[in-house]
Amino acid sequence: MGQDFDRDLFLILHDVARLIRVEADKRARTHGMTRAQWVLLLRLSQRPGLSQKEAADLLEVEPITVARLVDRLVALGLIERRADEQDRRIWRLHLQPAATAMLDEIDRQRVAIANFVGAGLSAETRAAMVQGLQRMKANLLLAPEQTAQQDQPAETLKEAG
Repeated sequence: MGQDFDRDLFLILHDVARLIRVEADKRARTHGMTRAQWVLLLRLSQRPGLSQKEAADLLEVEPITVARLVDRLVALGLIERRADEQDRRIWRLHLQPAATAMLDEIDRQRVAIANFVGAGLSAETRAAMVQGLQRMKANLLLAPEQTAQQDQPAETLKEAG
């Protein structure tokens, strides 16, 4: 056994991601918002017209959680709900003009966090890290098919081959 968990890539990745979320939470609170609200605003800036269900999937939360986030953002005048043109049961989410200033602040905070977290890393190291993480992400996005095959017992794989 004797694994050195301080050097385990996936444990370090998990810890760094958690600490970044904590830092982003702190920064969002100073603006009277939550990190989840910030993420929803960012996602809507990238994909206007998301449904509440699509937003829930992207944020990895339940639809009721998104409904509450949306209620708060609507009350702040940052987003609006619009009925879907084909299905009136679906609400589409759109940014309001007032969201522009908040998105600018979120972007400033993202840059500040990146600089804070990446302090002492060379541009080459950052580029290599981004490239490696993009590769890992691509691998994971392909994983459902590969994982299903790898999880089959050896006898099943022999029969399939």
